[in-house]
Amino acid sequence: MADWRGHLEREERRYRDGEAALPDSPDERQRALTRLGNAAYGAGLAALMLGDADAARRWLGLAGERWRESFEHAPPGSWGRPIGAVKARILAGDWDGAAEDARWALEAGAAGAESPIGRYAAALALLVLGEDDDARVHADAIRTRDDFPAAVGDALAMIAAGTDAIGYVEAVEAVLESFETRDEYLEDVPVADTVLVLQALAERRQLVAELDSPMLPR
Repeated sequence: MADWRGHLEREERRYRDGEAALPDSPDERQRALTRLGNAAYGAGLAALMLGDADAARRWLGLAGERWRESFEHAPPGSWGRPIGAVKARILAGDWDGAAEDARWALEAGAAGAESPIGRYAAALALLVLGEDDDARVHADAIRTRDDFPAAVGDALAMIAAGTDAIGYVEAVEAVLESFETRDEYLEDVPVADTVLVLQALAERRQLVAELDSPMLPR
């Protein structure tokens, strides 16, 4: 059994320590803000696993804010930050905030990105906004690439289609398996966060997958 309380306390310390030593240089600051976002996200995930909804919302909200704040001076193509912000809002149950960050990702050019991570950002944002036909275009573009997890692309495409319940279940189960068989996780917090995000998006389209894993909240 994972020590979720220990994970939460560690991430809280990382956040507090980083916040107390934010540099002024734009490049160093954007890196530090990204680390703050990571720590807040890790704390939010640990809180979710503990069943502490209030703490989870607070920390996940901070994660989204720090990642968005870091983006201004980030290197081109830093799409992981908008992705993280949207995911954090979804996991916090803040769909209005998720929609705001989704629009931000699209305004920043995610839909025109050539990289798979950029198109992933676009697909995720468009699904949040309910623009499923456009989201499916991006999901279909990344699901067959060698440099992107096929199961995630498949799940996004099934959600966008909204009609293939079996296809969605198979895809999201494959995503979950990829988490259960890996050795590294963001901030060393072993939570299948992408699965939780996919499930939240799927449920809004009446797609249901019954999943059970020590990497998912009960």
